[in-house]
Amino acid sequence: MKNEAKDIRGQVATTIATLMTTAFGLIAALAWNEAIKAIITTYFSTGGGITGLLIYAILITIIAIIASIIIARVIAKPAVQEVRIVE
Repeated sequence: MKNEAKDIRGQVATTIATLMTTAFGLIAALAWNEAIKAIITTYFSTGGGITGLLIYAILITIIAIIASIIIARVIAKPAVQEVRIVE
């Protein structure tokens, strides 16, 4: 019974930590969203129009692809080779 309670507490703590981390990630993403919009508005006169939105969408897509590739490479585990000892 005590072990089950500890397991549940651990799962709740892990879930809360995950939700908090995700919330901070969302806040950071929204901040970057506003910063990139401001940059596009500053350097392109049509920042609020269709052209500005397309430029923004393309830029964000490129950044997302590059970030995904980098994250996948960092997280990827090196291949493990099986070693057999022969006597």
